Amino acid sequence: MEQPDNLEEQLTAQLSAVTDVTSIQDGRLRDQLASYINELILRNFDRLISLLYRMDIPEQKLKALLKANEKEDAGHIIASLMIERQLQKIKTRQESAGNDVAYDDEERW
Repeated sequence: MEQPDNLEEQLTAQLSAVTDVTSIQDGRLRDQLASYINELILRNFDRLISLLYRMDIPEQKLKALLKANEKEDAGHIIASLMIERQLQKIKTRQESAGNDVAYDDEERW
């Protein structure tokens, strides 16, 4: 995965286009994202922290997963959390869009 300026937008677009969540978690997208994250860990840790903050990745959850899975690749763990978070955001947006209520002109303020 290239080092995009807005990884969150690219990730959201890619996830929105995929309908099978299992293929996302086990697929190439996760591996590419993990590779990019590992590069950030080695070369630009501040950017990774910023990205995690912008994507609203829960710090305590990340720390707990990294500690519980010390022998696993940190990039894959973080990539899975990012994908999970983006899927949550997409689901919430879809649910919100479906809850729009039509009001007649008298009920509007």
